[in-house]
Amino acid sequence: MIIGGDKTAVVKNIRKNIKAGNLNAKVEVGDPVFSDEEAERAIKNLKDFRNNHKIKYWFRSRGAVITQQTFGIAMSPSIKIEGIEKLDRIKNGAIVTSNHFNHLDSMCARKVIKKQFRKTPYIVIQDTNIAIPGPIGYLMNNLKTLPLRKGPNYIIKEFVPELKRLVDCGEFVLIYPEEEMWYNYRKPRPCKRGTYMFAAMVKAPVIPIFVELIDTGKDDNGQFNKLKFVAHVLNPIFPNTKKSVRENSIEMARTDYEQRVAAYEKIYGKKLDYKFSIDDIVGLKTKERNQ
Repeated sequence: MIIGGDKTAVVKNIRKNIKAGNLNAKVEVGDPVFSDEEAERAIKNLKDFRNNHKIKYWFRSRGAVITQQTFGIAMSPSIKIEGIEKLDRIKNGAIVTSNHFNHLDSMCARKVIKKQFRKTPYIVIQDTNIAIPGPIGYLMNNLKTLPLRKGPNYIIKEFVPELKRLVDCGEFVLIYPEEEMWYNYRKPRPCKRGTYMFAAMVKAPVIPIFVELIDTGKDDNGQFNKLKFVAHVLNPIFPNTKKSVRENSIEMARTDYEQRVAAYEKIYGKKLDYKFSIDDIVGLKTKERNQ
């Protein structure tokens, strides 16, 4: 399901950034842009609304859940889960990581956490997502989301304490270590260290999920076929209490990425490289490949 319109420019941006070695770069077009002041104001307004208008927020949240279920109704039945038995070691809240390839890819992590723990994960979103128009913006503002704004003051004083509170209460929080979404891109991309720094700071384990993308060959829209998904649960990663936050973040990021590479090579039967191939944009129709 395409959200955000034509993806021709996105595919070109993926190609360009792979050739330049910028594997965590933004490739989507038309996303909102915030100044620091606008980002701070947007997050404050969202927080104030959730705290001061709880009844209205509850109704909006219910509407958002219904909207999400409507968007995901075609996606969720096509999601299979492999390796969920690895989560038996998780006894409390945790941070969940996943490859980021679609506006609705959180449905994969959601299905895993729902099945194993009977909970719905929170999702960490970039502050600019608050300003996305239409149904996706509605979801970002009214579902269980945790906005992240870059800057040490906000991260230390607001984001990390809230993350710790959620994990300590037994909640699960999805963070995308690849940061930017690359539409239908099948390969794992390097894991940025921030996710694992947060995990070490709040003493939370990490549940890595690598989603396999399968082209069904059935028409979805003018540019793409429908996909099926397999959510592969990888080995949980625990911070080492004898190591510093920095040491943990480096080691945990490396371990997560290495597991994703191994999963990719096993699933797709080939060594990982970052040469651009149009086949790595899964489901892209033949006529779109020549643009």
